[in-house]
Amino acid sequence: MKVLLVEDDVALARGITEALVREGMVVEHCADGVRASELRASPGGPGQAGGTGDFDAAVLDLGLPGIDGMAVLRQWRARGRGFSVLVLTARSRWSDKLEAFQAGADDYLTKPFLMEEVVTRLRVLQRRQVGLPRPVVQQGPLSYDTVAATFALDGAPLALTAQEQRILAHLITRPGALVTREDLVRHVYARDLDPDSNSLDVLIGRIRRKLAPHALIHTERGRGYRLQHEHAGAALD
Repeated sequence: MKVLLVEDDVALARGITEALVREGMVVEHCADGVRASELRASPGGPGQAGGTGDFDAAVLDLGLPGIDGMAVLRQWRARGRGFSVLVLTARSRWSDKLEAFQAGADDYLTKPFLMEEVVTRLRVLQRRQVGLPRPVVQQGPLSYDTVAATFALDGAPLALTAQEQRILAHLITRPGALVTREDLVRHVYARDLDPDSNSLDVLIGRIRRKLAPHALIHTERGRGYRLQHEHAGAALD
């Protein structure tokens, strides 16, 4: 899961970033409203922003320098930004909450808060965004608890590294859909990392070995990958 964090409090932003990274998320931080509002859409989808790739969700403070977070939110929605937005703010009045929801917020959490609640709410937003009605996603012998962010294979816990977990979570929450290599790279690596051409193949290979004997990840050469229990008609690696 790739998250845009817009928060001007440096210490708080560091704490949120560390908590989200520990939970296997990729985080990009923006410290002011002007910069956040100027993120431009990249080709390929409404959730993408100026060279930083798509975001699954944004955590947005309202009391930002330059441009207020409420104005940033309105500009995002006016420009077609489709990622989910969790407003994280000290403003607790109902009128503020109502204004945020009317501007396009998907959830609203007031400070102080528990980091665990931020993590849980983001995972719920991600599940809703990809149209999954239940917290546990099942593909044959593989299951993924979207709230706990844990996998099980044939009913037994599946041990994965953070990058392996991000790849498999991205695939299983889009069951049967073609996911391009570029899309996976954007959601697995932070912006300041430039993976070599073989690193994704190595990670996919490791995941396949951990899923053996089940062949769940299918390659469409030159296009990308699908995660599907019973797959037919595609070229496989």
